[in-house]
Amino acid sequence: SLEWSKEGEHVRRSIRVAIEDWNADVIRLAVADRFWFGRGENQYRGNPYRQLVDEAIATAAERGAYLVLDLHDYVAPRPEQVTFWTDAARRYKNHPAVIFGLLNEPHGVSWDVWRDGGTVRRDDGRFESPGMQGVLDAVRETGANNLVTASGLEYGYKLSGVLDGYALRDPGGRGVVYESHPYPWKDNWKESFVDVSEEHPIFIGEIGAPKERFDFIPPSAHEAPETFVPDALGLIQKHRLNWTGWSFHPAAAPVLLENWDYEPTEHWGRPAKEALGGMRFNDDISEEEYR
Repeated sequence: SLEWSKEGEHVRRSIRVAIEDWNADVIRLAVADRFWFGRGENQYRGNPYRQLVDEAIATAAERGAYLVLDLHDYVAPRPEQVTFWTDAARRYKNHPAVIFGLLNEPHGVSWDVWRDGGTVRRDDGRFESPGMQGVLDAVRETGANNLVTASGLEYGYKLSGVLDGYALRDPGGRGVVYESHPYPWKDNWKESFVDVSEEHPIFIGEIGAPKERFDFIPPSAHEAPETFVPDALGLIQKHRLNWTGWSFHPAAAPVLLENWDYEPTEHWGRPAKEALGGMRFNDDISEEEYR
């Protein structure tokens, strides 16, 4: 909830429940740079927001879990987000539990602009993007060696450019994990990350299935959760991929939770919780391989 709320909603409690009751070992925390610097509506200082992020990281780290600090924005990195990452990287420099998620869901630009930056035109104007490489370089210039994740195009889903010469350069850090957001309405969602996973580490940063079709999804593109969820979890297990489900909130669909009592939804939350608890969704994996 920190991407839309400067105060957050049950943030620390949700992290505790996710780790202690759902067996999660990584939390993806969506944040907004406007709140970080105190520029949100009716927000006069950024410090309380940053303190809440500090507390979220401590809550996860004290329980042996990682936290992905996800800059929850879209299209392409903006120049001011270099400022955000410079500040955040200095704050969490080489923290063993903190991973930097450079940008939530890039889309609508070329792979050249995705990596190296350039002019980005939108309905509300245009800006010069530093590209994902520019953001990564800014992080490394602080001396922060933290692992980073880099989401692909088409709203963080498509990673094909990584195999076509657009991989990021990171000679001085702990490395780049490429992030994909496959959902049941995406074309060829399996191919979006499986091929790349043979050469690079992959993080399924968002995945989930709505109970009912979203209005923006054509009927022909909708796959029911009854088939998508076990298929997706099985594929993740087969390829031993890292993943976080969207979302641990009862209102930000696709939802894992029915309510703030943390009751899992039957169509998505229950199987996700079972997968985190050790249930196998792919019969091709031997017991030894799964362990």
